[in-house]
Amino acid sequence: MSNAKQKTVKYAVGDSENSKIFRWPVFAWAAWDLGSAAFNAVVTTFVFTVYLISDGTFTDSGTASEYLSYGMTAAGIIIALLAPITGQRADRRGHGTLLLGVNTFGVVLCMVGMFWVYPGSVLGPMGALWMGIFLLGLGNVFFEFASVNYNAMLGRISTNKNMGTISGIGWGSGYVGGIILLFLLLFAFLGDEPHWFGVTGKDYLNIRVSILTAALWFALSALPVLFTIRGRKYESVEADESHHESIFDSYRLLWGTIKSLYHSAPQTVLFLAASALFRDGLAGVFIFGAVIAKTVFGFSNAEILKFAILANVIAGVATYAFGWIEDRIGPKRVIVIALSAMIFCGLVVFFFHSSGSVIFWSFGLALTAFVGPAQSASRAFLGRLIPEGREGEVFGLYATTGRAVSFLAPAMYGLFLAIGKLYTGQATGYEYWGILGVILILILGLLVLLPVKPERAHLNHH
Repeated sequence: MSNAKQKTVKYAVGDSENSKIFRWPVFAWAAWDLGSAAFNAVVTTFVFTVYLISDGTFTDSGTASEYLSYGMTAAGIIIALLAPITGQRADRRGHGTLLLGVNTFGVVLCMVGMFWVYPGSVLGPMGALWMGIFLLGLGNVFFEFASVNYNAMLGRISTNKNMGTISGIGWGSGYVGGIILLFLLLFAFLGDEPHWFGVTGKDYLNIRVSILTAALWFALSALPVLFTIRGRKYESVEADESHHESIFDSYRLLWGTIKSLYHSAPQTVLFLAASALFRDGLAGVFIFGAVIAKTVFGFSNAEILKFAILANVIAGVATYAFGWIEDRIGPKRVIVIALSAMIFCGLVVFFFHSSGSVIFWSFGLALTAFVGPAQSASRAFLGRLIPEGREGEVFGLYATTGRAVSFLAPAMYGLFLAIGKLYTGQATGYEYWGILGVILILILGLLVLLPVKPERAHLNHH
């Protein structure tokens, strides 16, 4: 799509209004992030995924972990094929908010379906395990598609001067939501009995009810943004409502956008490639962090929740603190520091895993402190790289293509599990090798990031 053919309908809230940080559209937008902790923290990281791979629940933990990596890799491939175009198609038709709602409630329905995942179901243990992996993978697909539309809204509620601050408010809200919801579930259903409302641990009912509670939390938190921020439509010849846009048309338009951006702002394209890699590594930390705590270090479910709460507190504080540091040393340095620290901590966990849980409590928690700063600084860094007048276009590209390699971390985790199994020759006890798969993706992202030269971002290379 050429720039000459593309113009946007001005969002109802003007630039002067967007210069204010503490206002309803920002709070409504951040509420979705607060609610997303129901899926990120409860389902993907600390409760449901751990439940699936727990030794003896459905099968042994090594087999369950391998099957989980297969399911998440398949979901990642689907995301890679479709995410780069779904956001652009939605924006060209002004359906971004509508699809945010559809995909969000797709996630919620997957979470509701998880209530029927337990070994005593009519499917049997292995059938229930595969159903759980399917719902988890499908939920991730819906969640990533929703995130495409959600992230694209950032430019509509902010200006270049406060985009980093508002982005940080969103990330911070996610950590706050995680802390509140995990505390609630720990005291209500996941701690010692008796549980609230007479719920017991029979057939893992307390875990299943926790997922239902998280689904309700996400559904309610998503409502404010859906009723507050409208879709933004691109008017263009290609987007004529009388013309049916095929999948191939969407990819052609996407490729045209990338080529145009490469000629006018190659540093921006290089950063988009780097961020796609290291953000997938960060997603891998969330997906497999609690799995490693359970399978490698033998954490109980209660210990995992306590770790999760403490990790969210540390990550939230670090995100706000690094926002202040970023203004003084620049976002690229913050990202390099964060990725380097995470790689170091991950390698320590790998090489010293035999020292016991103290290694994960110390270096695992230290690693989580750098996830939020890397994510928040990444969006802010891109905001400084974008050529003037192309903010909406590039942030849409960032939101969509950032998930185009989302199969890599699960695939590398599964690959290194297989390598560990072969290298050790053990039927169990090799799960710590999966750590290297996630670390590899972080290293690749860091190596692609290092050559990015922000001072050359706005040079014209036609």
